Amino acid sequence: MKNAIIICVLGIFLFSITSHPGYSQTANEIIQKMIDATGGRKALESIDDSTVSGTIEFVQEGLSGEITIYKKEPSKMRVDVEVMGMVITQAYDGNLAWWVNPQTGATEEMPANEAASMKRDALPRDATFNPEKYGISFDYKGKEPIEGKDHFVLEQTYADGFMATLYVDCATYLITKSKGTLDSPIGEVEFEQFALDYKKVHGLMIAHTITSYANGAESRIIKITDVQYNTGLEESLFIMEE
Repeated sequence: MKNAIIICVLGIFLFSITSHPGYSQTANEIIQKMIDATGGRKALESIDDSTVSGTIEFVQEGLSGEITIYKKEPSKMRVDVEVMGMVITQAYDGNLAWWVNPQTGATEEMPANEAASMKRDALPRDATFNPEKYGISFDYKGKEPIEGKDHFVLEQTYADGFMATLYVDCATYLITKSKGTLDSPIGEVEFEQFALDYKKVHGLMIAHTITSYANGAESRIIKITDVQYNTGLEESLFIMEE
């Protein structure tokens, strides 16, 4: 159960959509159109905090529950997963990543690998428009088909060396797939994540079904049921209790 919870949080948000003049013209053009397709710079800049809630199914374990993801500018994030009567929390307060250990129930600092992933997911909105400050780069790899539809392929590299490959629908400029390799307590995991059922919520396009695979096996399905913006989330929500 512990490993399933860890994997479910990694990459829960659809990446930091970034661009800067150092990229090839092709990559730069694709990313600018991705920003526009998502809702545009003005809409993205208007979001100071978000609360995303829905259901989560752990396919291999035969379990299901509820998930809530909170983000607050500039770089705070929290994920609560309720399953089997337990609430498992993972959070980043802008400096410290912590969790409620799903095995012991203790509140403690998150292990290094999981903390690094949480920090990437919590990148501030500013990373979308000023990625050079965060050491993010892209490399355009051409096109590949997914279920008969052409996709642009972008290789995204973070400052900590983590890499993810993004597949962007050539018609919609929305990300439909990502893949990469993660370190976990069970060893190196090859992941794939598919983002489906995009809907516009308060001016932004949000994937409402996210299906993930670990080492080729379907591992979890998240279905988003509600998205709220700018509700005034309290700072205390992200701080580890002593």
